[in-house]
Amino acid sequence: MKEFDVIIVGGGMIGLSLVVELSKKMELSIAIIDPNNCNPTITDSFHTRVSAITPSTQDFLCSINVWDKIKRKKGFSATKVWDQNSHGHLNFYAKDEGIEYLGHIVENDLIQAALFNAVDQSKVTMINAKLTELTKTDSGYTLDLDNGESYPCNLLIGADGPQSKVRDLAEIQVTEHDYQQKAIIANIVSEKPLMDTTWQRFLSDSILAILPLSENQASIVWSCKETLANELETKTISIFNKMLSEASEYQFGFLELQSSKKSFPLVSRSAKEYVLENLALIGDAAHNIHPLAGQGANLGFSDVIELSKQLSENIDKPLGDFSVLRKYARARRLDNEMMSKTMTGLDWIYKENNESIRWLRGYGMNLIDETPILKSFFQRQALGKVNKNS
Repeated sequence: MKEFDVIIVGGGMIGLSLVVELSKKMELSIAIIDPNNCNPTITDSFHTRVSAITPSTQDFLCSINVWDKIKRKKGFSATKVWDQNSHGHLNFYAKDEGIEYLGHIVENDLIQAALFNAVDQSKVTMINAKLTELTKTDSGYTLDLDNGESYPCNLLIGADGPQSKVRDLAEIQVTEHDYQQKAIIANIVSEKPLMDTTWQRFLSDSILAILPLSENQASIVWSCKETLANELETKTISIFNKMLSEASEYQFGFLELQSSKKSFPLVSRSAKEYVLENLALIGDAAHNIHPLAGQGANLGFSDVIELSKQLSENIDKPLGDFSVLRKYARARRLDNEMMSKTMTGLDWIYKENNESIRWLRGYGMNLIDETPILKSFFQRQALGKVNKNS
């Protein structure tokens, strides 16, 4: 029975990035356990799941020599928000922060493929199987898999997403908030150019985000009340295109589907414990939030940066030492919880459509837009606290 220093359950973007970062900083025996293929097939067509990568996440991906290996990415230099039910609008520009781009829209599969290719296969063992049982030992954990094999480790990392098996088997409790919404995602083509800008429109019963992939192609994330989402899912392509174009006020002319529609329920989750002795949760296994600000992947990469920092700076302590893991948890929980609560608050503000709330919402948006100090504060938070001179 082979033993490992670290076993990471989950070979998605966050799990793979931790492998690459740890391999760079420390001499460890590492295994990745995932029942799925961790190296997605890349085609010429745009994939439908995308992330808005901040400059701070870009810096991290550059530091592990992955950023330049990502085959497609679209920089955006502005973000524009407008509200159907008030006079409110917000416009953020990269030039105001002295940078070229506010971020990049990147297909998740392309990030994952670049990370997979960055893994040193001579140092990392890939195990294609499903976790079934966990047993705590004096020095860590033993993992039982559905292929009949068992593997012990000193440090177990749960990077296996919002329905984390590691979290469940470790009996870590989760707080949940069901938004009673679905997100509909698809790729579209626009009649008019998207102008290197991400667009977000708040409507009475939904929030529409348009994320550019090229001059006139984009990924949409349409967060809707369940009744509207169910209706949109059943509409013919021509009717859906019309409803989508109307929802964007024909800002980009007529919008047409380029891919099939997919949907998923919107539920935020937060693990009550990010760490136990010899165990840490990262990414969506620890927390997942409303896609309103497109920060989910960035929060996960920030977990990786902090966890690898604590492990590499405390090599004098046993791998999996609780005091070290607790430093990671303390450093990350505040940021993650603040982002989650902000998203829940924004969702509530934009769902409320009585006259006084609409007026207050519009006033608040315009106040931020017209006040440079306020505007820069919110913009820098979204950028991942990027250094203006970097």
